Amino acid sequence: MSQSQPQTPPVSASTASPQDKPRISTRIGGIGESATLAVDAKAKALKAAGRPVIGFGAGEPDFPTPAYVVEAAAAACHDTANHRYTPAGGLPALKEAIVAKTRRDSGYDVSPGQVLVTNGGKQAVYEAFATLLDPGDEVLLPAPYWTTYPEAIRLAGGVPVEVLADESQDYLVTVEQLEAARTDRTKVLLFCSPSNPTGAVYPRAQVEAIGRWADERGLWVVTDEIYEHLTYDGAEAVSMPVAVPSLADRCVVLNGVAKTYAMTGWRVGWLLGPADVVKAATNLQSHATSNVANVSQRAAIAAVSGDLAAVEEMKVAFDRRRRRIVSMLNDIDGVVCPEPQGAFYVYPQVMGLLGREVDGVTAGTSAELAELILEKAEVAVVPGEAFGSPGYLRLSYALGDDDLVDGITRLQKLFA
Repeated sequence: MSQSQPQTPPVSASTASPQDKPRISTRIGGIGESATLAVDAKAKALKAAGRPVIGFGAGEPDFPTPAYVVEAAAAACHDTANHRYTPAGGLPALKEAIVAKTRRDSGYDVSPGQVLVTNGGKQAVYEAFATLLDPGDEVLLPAPYWTTYPEAIRLAGGVPVEVLADESQDYLVTVEQLEAARTDRTKVLLFCSPSNPTGAVYPRAQVEAIGRWADERGLWVVTDEIYEHLTYDGAEAVSMPVAVPSLADRCVVLNGVAKTYAMTGWRVGWLLGPADVVKAATNLQSHATSNVANVSQRAAIAAVSGDLAAVEEMKVAFDRRRRRIVSMLNDIDGVVCPEPQGAFYVYPQVMGLLGREVDGVTAGTSAELAELILEKAEVAVVPGEAFGSPGYLRLSYALGDDDLVDGITRLQKLFA
């Protein structure tokens, strides 16, 4: 009588050989490409190929970094102290300068131990959520939102809960909307004023009301103040922990030199918060990237220690472009473009253009509309799908006046 052969157990996820497992982790495979950077890259590639594309996609000033900042960086290159590792959380001199700058510009008092210098604002965003969130924690995310926010929340194991405000309410969410979206799993509110992508600026009374509501509910607030100096028509960028001081122990402030000093490529941002949060985020950064490039940090010291003359010069140009682009877009039948009070973006509602045949092509969504505009008018814009609100487009007016007029004129002709 023959002996029975042992049965081969079925392959399970735990026993699968390495070659049977997915090549890319689920966590990283689920990340979407930055839509704004993708549009900018495509526009640049088409221009390099000889097409006269005008790009409204990139969120960066078209001005050079101020000369005194560049000179500080050049001098830093020759200092051998900058050729070595420095503290992961930032140069002590830069932390002191950020403390002084924060007190000067927003009236918020922090200590150097509450400052973490990061590789640009995006690292500050990620590290804030990675430090605060456990798997399943919910983050209230006012929409339209910057494309990086929901991805950073998910990477940290959190769940973004979108709270939509459209142009009928000036893209500003209300306390009532936030309360309706809150659950027992809500831990954090993301707040951004002035806003990317809409340019909306929350009035002081609304900042106070939202801050008091968050404080009463025991929520954390992560507030992005990167556009603090870019406001128009008397609008004021109010810092949440200044408006509601009792919230300061549960508030993380994000900022950087990129927009104010035309330093997007230098990659210096920072995170301000309670000392224990900053310490934990610094530990994370010590393993992820260590210190920000020392030459960039030295440039940032020069920037934040200097006056605001450079940004004031930029604001004059931005304000002129803001008024012009709003006027020209509103001359297009089917476009409704509110006038933003901050940043350097417009966020027109374009539902009136959907379903309209243009040169033999009909766009059913704003994503398809952006493709049509790029192909037919050679103008690059970012569709509202990237910001959580289909039916809109984002255009940056941080580009030269001539290009702005040429680009919007092409849209006027396309949809005439």
